[in-house]
Amino acid sequence: MKKLVFKLDYAGKILSGEKRTTIRLSTDLRENEIVEVYVGHVRIGKAIVKKVQKKKLSELSDDEIKADGFNTREELLKALAKIYGSKRVYSDPVVYIIEFQLMES
Repeated sequence: MKKLVFKLDYAGKILSGEKRTTIRLSTDLRENEIVEVYVGHVRIGKAIVKKVQKKKLSELSDDEIKADGFNTREELLKALAKIYGSKRVYSDPVVYIIEFQLMES
């Protein structure tokens, strides 16, 4: 089974439903796929991939940024730069918005 892995910092937002998407520079996930969700090395459950959308980073809406658990575009860019490196993030890459829903255990 495929996995969605998040940093430990996101555990609360994922469990509360505040973070319903993840923005990635690449993915092999597809709509309606069931994935295991990990925060750090801890498995917190399974989720269904509701939607996978592809667009340029600069085209993300404020709503899409908030659904990913960030208050501002700048917060999102900083977080992505930590993961992928500033050079890649600030070159306005294509990103994948993966919408997911935790399943009840």
